[in-house]
Amino acid sequence: MKRFKTTALTVMFLVLTLTVLVITLFREKGSISYQENRVLAGRPSFSVEAAVNGDITRDFGSYITDHFAGRSYLLKLKGVIEINVGERMINGVYISSDRLLSANNLKNVSTEGFTEAVNTFSDNYEGTVYFTALPTSTGVYGEMLPEYLNTGAEKQRIDSLYGDLGDKVRRIDAYSILKMLNDNYIFYRNDTKWTSYGAYCVYRTVIQKLGFSPIAYDRFTIEHVTGDFRGNLYNRSQYTGIKADMLDIYEYRRGTEIVSCKSYDNSGAAHDAKLYDKSFIGTNDMYRLYLGEKTLMLRINTGLNNDKKLLVIKDDYANCFVPFLTQHYSEICVISPDMLTSDLSKLLNVNEYEQTLFLFGIENISDELNMQLLNR
Repeated sequence: MKRFKTTALTVMFLVLTLTVLVITLFREKGSISYQENRVLAGRPSFSVEAAVNGDITRDFGSYITDHFAGRSYLLKLKGVIEINVGERMINGVYISSDRLLSANNLKNVSTEGFTEAVNTFSDNYEGTVYFTALPTSTGVYGEMLPEYLNTGAEKQRIDSLYGDLGDKVRRIDAYSILKMLNDNYIFYRNDTKWTSYGAYCVYRTVIQKLGFSPIAYDRFTIEHVTGDFRGNLYNRSQYTGIKADMLDIYEYRRGTEIVSCKSYDNSGAAHDAKLYDKSFIGTNDMYRLYLGEKTLMLRINTGLNNDKKLLVIKDDYANCFVPFLTQHYSEICVISPDMLTSDLSKLLNVNEYEQTLFLFGIENISDELNMQLLNR
């Protein structure tokens, strides 16, 4: 009888495994994981070369793993089980008592090419260049990590980066501001990026460096757009035990209005855009509430008649920061260098802007960005 039960269980397990594999192979496949917010591996194509060097085996393995039936549910179940047995690390994400933290947020990559491109830009630029490097939540809340993971690498990386920038580049310290205010809601609990309030706290210093007086906090009307935001750390861990985050819109009703907001691709084609795009609420990428669909260039014209023009070269950290700047400039041009495929000079003359602000999260600064295209 015991042997019969063992045999029956074995057969049932094999049938279940085969069924899941068949469903995985033949069910309709998507190209994007909305739960993990990433592109999934495509179906590998067979070639003799790939079969010989083993690439076909690796690619097919990635394909099956990404499209495995019930993958999202299994990932969530895995996280629950690991937490219940005392494991605090899931896919490089550390689970603290009240937030998720990246435990491997800094890649061991060179930033020499990046800083060289910024220095070349400032040498050839007729206006004034400012640079702000932003820590991630790990850089500000590193004390929540176990001692062996709390290396202080982000502060060291920012200091090293600032040391490599040329004399013509004016550095703005955001790390000290955010570290000092870390008892406030300045970083998301489920994402590496800062909140709108964190952006506002740094804006107060940045805008003074740029020559303006900041808008007082109590002048803004704050709209809590959603309390269901879960960001890149959730996507990696699929852990739901941390409270979801709030996405806010800061509106200065007595301030200037946005006259036009246009996005541009590498061909120069223009499209209507928004500072805040609520159509992304409820999607897999709700952070796109800020500045909308990712684009190479965004040109914002306001109702101010001060003829002040600002060029912002940035990554996604700046998305919730840019709206604060609109109360001080008649025109702001925003460039995402990772979207560049051709020389920036084909799109605009940077010397039409008297100030340029570089604003990047330290986790995204590397030689992989096409910064050289800014100088051609």
